[in-house]
Amino acid sequence: MEAKINAIHFDITEKLTGFINKKIDKLSRRFEAITGAEVSLKVVKPETSMNKEASVMLTVPQSPDLFASKTADTFEEAVDLCIAALETQLEKYKDKK
Repeated sequence: MEAKINAIHFDITEKLTGFINKKIDKLSRRFEAITGAEVSLKVVKPETSMNKEASVMLTVPQSPDLFASKTADTFEEAVDLCIAALETQLEKYKDKK
């Protein structure tokens, strides 16, 4: 599954796009209920360390959308933190079923 990626006010690199798609793909293989993923990336002002914000929203049928937003030094780190938070949410969703 390919994630829809929005880079707000900057151009995203192919390397970062590949990284995000790889993470989302891995997550969707582990939790097959995921039908869609939307990732938003933005640089928070002022431009200091810890200014890269990533938000990830997953679409799961028969459940409210799962969402995580994290800020870190790099977009990769922020995406990793979001994925970790979403894995916890998905485990809870799985246990309810």
